[in-house]
Amino acid sequence: MERELVERAMQGDHNAFSELAAASIGRLYGTAGLILRNHAEAEDAVQECLLRAWRDLPRLRQPDRFEAWLRRLLVNACNDAMRRSGAHRSDIELDYASALGLSDSAASVANRDELERGFARLTDADRTVIALRFYLDLSLADIAQALDVPLGTAKARLSRAIRAMQAELAAVGRGATEGRPA
Repeated sequence: MERELVERAMQGDHNAFSELAAASIGRLYGTAGLILRNHAEAEDAVQECLLRAWRDLPRLRQPDRFEAWLRRLLVNACNDAMRRSGAHRSDIELDYASALGLSDSAASVANRDELERGFARLTDADRTVIALRFYLDLSLADIAQALDVPLGTAKARLSRAIRAMQAELAAVGRGATEGRPA
């Protein structure tokens, strides 16, 4: 069914593209929110992603890979937004425990505040790869494709991002136990 919609959209069918966009917009916005940490920038990135998708859809070579292609467009739009806004990120509250797929019981054990602060301290690149792996549950191959990097590079980036997240959580935890603000 999706392939048929993609093919119709590739021929200029606005309704088919609207259906595809509607089916993807929640995941796109959630991912952009985790990467960019700013609601307005996330909305702009999703809009830019969908505009690029509509514009470039006739050149899509593999209609079956529409979702993977759309993820790559989103990552590119997020990267563009990060370049435009520089290193400054405004803090927003997102439920990272549920976004990372933790169950309610695991989320109640995890200190959401620590998770939020640790995630906020990651670099843009680390937040991106963590969001792709744990929010979208992408495989390493799909992450590599979304980032347009070799598989080994994606694996190294994910490993580095996980180590950075662990270090940030440890630092946040030490700050909380020592009575200092983290």
